[in-house]
Amino acid sequence: DTEGLLRIKEENQKQHRRAQRHQEKKEKIQRHNRKLGDLVEKKTYDLKTQYEHLANLRRTHILELTSVIFPMEEVKTSMRDPADVSSESDNAMTSSTVSKLAEARRTTYLSGRWVCDDHNGDTSISITGPWIILPNNGDYSAYYSWVEEKKTTQGPDMEHNNPAHTISAALCYATQLVNTLSLILDVNLPKKLCNRQVKTHEFCGENLSRHRFTRAVKKLNANILHLCFSQHVNLDLLHPLHTLRNLMYLVSPDTENLGR
Repeated sequence: DTEGLLRIKEENQKQHRRAQRHQEKKEKIQRHNRKLGDLVEKKTYDLKTQYEHLANLRRTHILELTSVIFPMEEVKTSMRDPADVSSESDNAMTSSTVSKLAEARRTTYLSGRWVCDDHNGDTSISITGPWIILPNNGDYSAYYSWVEEKKTTQGPDMEHNNPAHTISAALCYATQLVNTLSLILDVNLPKKLCNRQVKTHEFCGENLSRHRFTRAVKKLNANILHLCFSQHVNLDLLHPLHTLRNLMYLVSPDTENLGR
């Protein structure tokens, strides 16, 4: 029994020394983990600072790009509300007629259906200059109407101020701007729109059919919305058909997350 007791004591001493070594190893690992935690916290702070610096740099480049090369602004036409004109010509006009005229003014026939639009084309958005504009309500039917009319009409095109020309140019510039913004923001676009050469550009090449033109516009609008989503633009401001207006909201200085 005495010999067995001694063996147990020796074994307990070995286990005690082993437990001490494990405790020292545990404390060493804990110190190492604390150092790693402090290092990760410092690196995280540095990374966050770099992200903020990168966002500010992107934001500066974008604001320079949209103020110098691709300025956009709202252009208001001199159209008068038909309700106001009619009420001036006929003082006896009833309020119901005025309201119906106002409602008709806010309604647009777009792509085979009637849609409600508060702007109703009274305002347009210009890009790179006041002479290159797009209708605010997204109705680009003047382009393919002009293309279909040109197919049936022979002879040179002398209408330099044709709205179809300005629509094509504005969409061309918008495509260039969107592709440049995707490079600055490092955001991959879901739809591919070529803008490297004039001959292969979606909007500046040959006259597009209605189907191809509508398809290209939808791709452009999808890319713009994707960029807006990536920069956390307020969804209540966006409209799937308002090409340049969505772009204006995206590159506005009021967009807090621009460059994220």
